[in-house]
Amino acid sequence: MTKIVLRDLVEADRARILAWRNSPEVAAYMYTDRPITAAEHDRWFDGLAGDARRHYWIIEVNAEPVGLANLANIDRVLGRCDWAYYLASPSVRGLGAGSFVEFWVIDYVFNTLGLRKLWCEVLLSNAAVWGLHLKHGFEREALYRAHVIKNGAPADVVGLGLLAEDWASLRPAMRERLLAKGFDIS
Repeated sequence: MTKIVLRDLVEADRARILAWRNSPEVAAYMYTDRPITAAEHDRWFDGLAGDARRHYWIIEVNAEPVGLANLANIDRVLGRCDWAYYLASPSVRGLGAGSFVEFWVIDYVFNTLGLRKLWCEVLLSNAAVWGLHLKHGFEREALYRAHVIKNGAPADVVGLGLLAEDWASLRPAMRERLLAKGFDIS
């Protein structure tokens, strides 16, 4: 059975995350193409402490760190935040880890934080990820044309959103799918 856990970042994750962020597998789907320097990464990592508008987790599969998930722009007044994640280890792709992370984060946003909307942006070329979001109830709300530069050329970005009331109706079926795959989602 595959065991997936999302845990808070610790200092020991600092170098690992920089390596992931600069790996071709992750950088291909980030908004910037250039390598992130150690100094830039340290400023970002150090800035996470005490920032109530952001939350980051390491994704572990069978006790091995394999990726990162995050919430950003947490706004309790407007009741929304945005999110992103990546699986840096190709060895876990296809195991259902993305579906587990998606379910876990959505549940956290709506049932723990009590927010009303979760949204994200995904490169249009990353159909696998925005397709996974759609399967979990997200609606395509925007197309940002020529929004970023990837490989020297303008690239489009899809904006997706999920409302708490939509998740409430979809959650039981999504939970059953994960349980049928053998995931512990207590």
